[in-house]
Amino acid sequence: MEQDPNVYIIIGAFALLSIGIVSSLGLRGWRDWIALKHAELDIARRSNDAPLPSATSRIEVADLKERVKKLEAIAAGIDI
Repeated sequence: MEQDPNVYIIIGAFALLSIGIVSSLGLRGWRDWIALKHAELDIARRSNDAPLPSATSRIEVADLKERVKKLEAIAAGIDI
């Protein structure tokens, strides 16, 4: 049984179209994944810009606050 040559053209066109669709979907997924990774890196960079204060700096700040309170009390004439 001989088949019509148009069947081969239709099958070839369908295969080419299918490969094109799968490729474009794969490319879109890849671009979205890259955009996600860029966003994650940007968030990581922003969080590293403001490091948490260390324990010694917290103690120094508390000490300075205490000194300021004492100076304010002296300025107000209150004896501590």
